[in-house]
Amino acid sequence: MSEKLKKDLNSAIREIPDYPKSGILFKDITTLINDGALFAALIEALKERYNRMQIDFIVGIESRGFIFGAALAYALGVGFVPIRKKGKLPFSTAKESYSLEYGFDTIEIHTDAFREIPNAQVILIDDLIATGGTAQAALKLIERVGGRCVEACFLLDIPQAGGAERLREFVGVFTILDVGVGNGH
Repeated sequence: MSEKLKKDLNSAIREIPDYPKSGILFKDITTLINDGALFAALIEALKERYNRMQIDFIVGIESRGFIFGAALAYALGVGFVPIRKKGKLPFSTAKESYSLEYGFDTIEIHTDAFREIPNAQVILIDDLIATGGTAQAALKLIERVGGRCVEACFLLDIPQAGGAERLREFVGVFTILDVGVGNGH
């Protein structure tokens, strides 16, 4: 991915101070995805990265991962698989709980998500990685239903939170933009 594209992506993301609480610099991606040419350039760059790999599915984490994941799946001509919050998928699911700062949350995937393709090769995608708890839970779900995550991809990384580094113990990680201390989504 070119440095110019990274700079353009970074410039297109609106920053909102003190949202959702004081001290947080929210990174609003809506100003990136509503720029058709820039969004297309991002998806094209990701397509270039993943086109050489034999990917069967793109897996997106609710909800912003759906935006990038569905567009990338279309560009690659592969299927898209959603990982959703508990209770949102209508068929048989596998579940994984993970810890949050205060409590737990649960995500789910359909048990037949990979259409019985043995050892389906997938890319996991989301907008942001902070501590990595959701992404680690997603990796467990992918494996549990028969997939193999080739790489996890994130538009934004908060390096100080350590999630990308922790995730690298299990899978390759590709992050596009680093957002520093006090930043978040």
